[in-house]
Amino acid sequence: MNTIAVFTSGGDSPGMNACIRAVVRTALHHGLEVYGIMHGYQGMIEDQFKLLESDDVGNIIQRGGTILKSSRSKDFLTKEGRQKAFENLQKYGIEGIIAIGGDGTFAGAKVFTSEHQIPFIGLPGTIDNDLIGTDYTIGYDTALNNVLDAVDKIKDTAASHDRLFFVEVMGKDAGFIALRSGIGVGAAAILIPEVNTNLEELIANLDALFERKTTQEKPRKLKRTVEKHKYPKRTKENPREPERTKDNLTEHKRTQENSRELRRNQENHGKPMTRCRNP
Repeated sequence: MNTIAVFTSGGDSPGMNACIRAVVRTALHHGLEVYGIMHGYQGMIEDQFKLLESDDVGNIIQRGGTILKSSRSKDFLTKEGRQKAFENLQKYGIEGIIAIGGDGTFAGAKVFTSEHQIPFIGLPGTIDNDLIGTDYTIGYDTALNNVLDAVDKIKDTAASHDRLFFVEVMGKDAGFIALRSGIGVGAAAILIPEVNTNLEELIANLDALFERKTTQEKPRKLKRTVEKHKYPKRTKENPREPERTKDNLTEHKRTQENSRELRRNQENHGKPMTRCRNP
């Protein structure tokens, strides 16, 4: 085998460019020619082939998306479309293909190989993580981190308004993103397509969660109420002073009489006098 091709197909995912770079430079290291097929299977049908050199894949690791572009091809679903693609591959002498994509990409490769005996290698490029044979697909980890970052911001608003938010994430028929990100952000409930959702049970669980939060706030309210009643009652006539009992009212009158007597003595003798306490 002397010539191979690489393409990306379906939804783009973070890490596809790094994958393209690895394929191209590894193939060149082993003396192979590498063609990039633009726009996936549709580009294979429309003869969009580009010979790739090492410089063509430089400075792309940090870039999102895919430099080879991507698309979904209805023409490739037909036998005529696949035949046209095969003729273009023969024109460039391509003997093997590396497909970067998800389950749809691999399904197309399986049919194409069975018809034209061109070997494919599939590299799992999908954020859904819904392919067997790998623990994590290309783009899945980045998708999780983006969900965590977004939900952390949403939680601030939810807490400020005492509201519940339903957050929908991608994943199609696979619940990997919802499950792992839900655990990471501490979601009250996680709904995934692999498990049937009982709406009544979901509502009951959310109501119970709300009740627990409300109960946790009651001690603070009770404490403020207790502290309020520590102080003496106020009278209607003078709300700033505590209500006087008979004893402290008598003491108050004695203090006032002593103060008046002290002032009279000072006026009569013309000099200050020392104030004495009540016997």
